Amino acid sequence: MRAGAIGVLGLLLAGLVPAAAQTPAGPAPAEVPVASDVRVGGDAKQTRFVIDLSRKVEMRAFTLADPYRVVVDLPQVSFQFPADAGERGRGLVKAFRYGLMMAGGSRIVLDTTGPVRVDKAFVLDASDSQPARLVLELAAVSREAFLRAAAVDRRPPERPAAVPAAPPAAPGDTRPIVVLDPGHGGIDSGTRSAATGTDLAEKALVLDFALMLRDKLQKTGKYNVIMTRSDDSFVPLADRVRFARQHNAELFISIHCDALARGEGEAEGASIYTLSEHASDPESARVADVENRADVISGVDLSVEPDDIAGILLDLAQRETKTFSLQFAKRLVKDLGGAARLHKHPLKSAGFRVLKAPDVPSVLIELGYVSSKSDLKELTSEAWRARAGDAIVQSVNGYFTTRLAGGPAR
Repeated sequence: MRAGAIGVLGLLLAGLVPAAAQTPAGPAPAEVPVASDVRVGGDAKQTRFVIDLSRKVEMRAFTLADPYRVVVDLPQVSFQFPADAGERGRGLVKAFRYGLMMAGGSRIVLDTTGPVRVDKAFVLDASDSQPARLVLELAAVSREAFLRAAAVDRRPPERPAAVPAAPPAAPGDTRPIVVLDPGHGGIDSGTRSAATGTDLAEKALVLDFALMLRDKLQKTGKYNVIMTRSDDSFVPLADRVRFARQHNAELFISIHCDALARGEGEAEGASIYTLSEHASDPESARVADVENRADVISGVDLSVEPDDIAGILLDLAQRETKTFSLQFAKRLVKDLGGAARLHKHPLKSAGFRVLKAPDVPSVLIELGYVSSKSDLKELTSEAWRARAGDAIVQSVNGYFTTRLAGGPAR
């Protein structure tokens, strides 16, 4: 089995390695401070959030509204909390999440019950037998007070680092550029497989699949393949779109997994999505809404997002781009259907932000449902992944053969 995320996933399924033991790419483990425990205490008026650290670190805290959140930025930290840490809060904190935000930087995002003020935010040195501690003290305030304080005191949070530039193509390399986009990453784990009795994160499943697919596409020698992320880093949705456009991509493939919450019924199989202003069905609207929340989940302040993709749906009226996207999606349904189980309605459309490049044909593949035991078994199967990867390569080959020949899609 190739080393990487799926190697760890296989051990996880076997119950040999706890999910919390995974360490993201970055500085050597000995250099990374460890966050070993977390506590939340207080009530609906005042709440204290405390993290035990192996050593003192720098930190920065700020608040965001709609929804109300407190964001704490740190240098890269190895989080070794209990597996269920953050699922339930207390007092002013409803829940929280944590993870790598960019190379060398981690983030904690606390969802709050309403508008809050950060009364205190500091890190204590270790002393005697006590570890270093990050302390955050929150107080409830009115929305008016929150907005007034934000307008006067808060500097806009720095944007996460953009996707690293891909190595330039060799002179004379005219091969089509294909961008693979593993969904989620870092602090944004995506959906999880907890409902099936395991606890695997979508971000790891799709990254490992994308790395495998990259290798298969590169092996053909026909394409210059680049990735929006190749490790456990968070990438804002707009940066993924911008990355594809800046590199003059000729095809953009975003890779995800879906899930249904308990009580929402059962579903299984892969689906292929293209962009549409109006969702093709209620389920497509739900999936797009979930995927489009990545920036909010990570604590990115959308109010400071550059407006360079405003009105993008109007730009997508360009018939050629929409037509090419649909042609490729139809090929995927045909080829992937010969290698993997498809959803009963496999070809869909909705308003996915990550598909909004006006000049890059783009599709989003939901490989399957991690809430389905049978789908999850396939998603973690090397044989299934190889078959599905080969089918996608076949679709890419057929798509570019047709485009280069100038013929119609079949």
